[in-house]
Amino acid sequence: MEKTDLSKILSVSGYSGLYLYLAQSRTGAIAENLETKERLCFNVRSKITTLEDISIYTTDGELKLKEVFLKLKESLAGKEAPSPKADAAQIKAVFAKAVPNYDADRFYVSHMHKVALWYNILSKFASLDFVTEEEASAQEK
Repeated sequence: MEKTDLSKILSVSGYSGLYLYLAQSRTGAIAENLETKERLCFNVRSKITTLEDISIYTTDGELKLKEVFLKLKESLAGKEAPSPKADAAQIKAVFAKAVPNYDADRFYVSHMHKVALWYNILSKFASLDFVTEEEASAQEK
């Protein structure tokens, strides 16, 4: 399976799931839902964030989402993360094992649910093997 480039995986406010960036359009961005393969055009006012740009708070500063996914992969040993409907104690236990130094005052259970959902989507419809910075810069050339 091809490596996942988190700079091309989008989270769009108001839309569930994750999207693969395909192209720029006159009015915004064209992206494809990873699960349904449905293509959508998001306008310039849509709040679009690449997963590459997201970090979580830890007691030592911030940890890039890519690193969180890798720590989850290691701690879950290839299993799925808890579903978004899992209770708070269960999801906290998963993150306490994977990222024991997460900042409980700033990284909320709602954030954990979202990260777990994204982890499951990537593991099913993309790959948890990520493009390195060197590979990304080589692809741009």
